[in-house]
Amino acid sequence: MKKKVIDQQLSPFVMVEEVMEILQVGRSTAYHTMQQLNKELEAKGYVTHAGRVSRKYLMERLYI
Repeated sequence: MKKKVIDQQLSPFVMVEEVMEILQVGRSTAYHTMQQLNKELEAKGYVTHAGRVSRKYLMERLYI
């Protein structure tokens, strides 16, 4: 299980479980936030994938 945490830390993308943990919210709120961020990225011309969001962009938007 420890390997999974290390892999997530190295990944440029964040999945729903990590968004839930960072924001201290439920799954549906985390998905909603991810959708909102992905829409913003798409508007800027970036390619996005459902169910994951850019770690860099998430941290930037959360001022972390």
